[in-house]
Amino acid sequence: MKVYRAQDRGHVEHGWLKTKHSFSFGEYYNPQAMSFGPLRVLNEDVIEAGQGFGTHPHKDAEILTYVLSGGLRHEDSMGNGGVIEHGDVQYMSAGKGIRHSEFNASRTEPVHLYQIWILPHTKALKPRYEQESFSPQGRANQWQLIASPKGDQGSFQIAQDAKFLVSELDQGRELTYRFENKRKVWLQVARGTISVNHQDLSAGDAISFEEAQDFSVEAIEDAELLLFDMA
Repeated sequence: MKVYRAQDRGHVEHGWLKTKHSFSFGEYYNPQAMSFGPLRVLNEDVIEAGQGFGTHPHKDAEILTYVLSGGLRHEDSMGNGGVIEHGDVQYMSAGKGIRHSEFNASRTEPVHLYQIWILPHTKALKPRYEQESFSPQGRANQWQLIASPKGDQGSFQIAQDAKFLVSELDQGRELTYRFENKRKVWLQVARGTISVNHQDLSAGDAISFEEAQDFSVEAIEDAELLLFDMA
């Protein structure tokens, strides 16, 4: 078990963009924080109103975008487009190559999101794009499966032996996660404060496990959690 504090992440500001990197990315380089298993990018972004990323390329990455507040507009070279808000998740398998743009859909309010890249088990796959609205009841005080290798429970089917789950945990509630031995788990606190195995974690903090059997999360205050379970 290892704890990662919010203030130790890479922090880059571009005026219109405030971003915090759990792993080396762009201008931020930390040889001690390159990835965790196949989880390569975990960026917490705040994009100012009317701003965003112009058209740019990606390849060989399973990309998931999870919005905490506001709306993000997407357009890509496959002709896909739309706006995702809290509860919506965008999945893009960049495969052998795709170009896309991402902009704050609002002219008045910022958008707050997590950008997630998982390295695929196979390179040069055919690019894919999906967008889904996940029921808020499905993550209320329980784990909601967002992505998995087989697309279980209506989740996105991704090209890696990895699962992505989320939960919104009410103050005072407890939630257990059980996983197989010899797997890795990364738990990111997106909002609120929790306690895990007597470790208090606040928004931006994370905790990782390797070869553990299970752990319990207690919400000290209302919390939103992102969990990655990987081979």
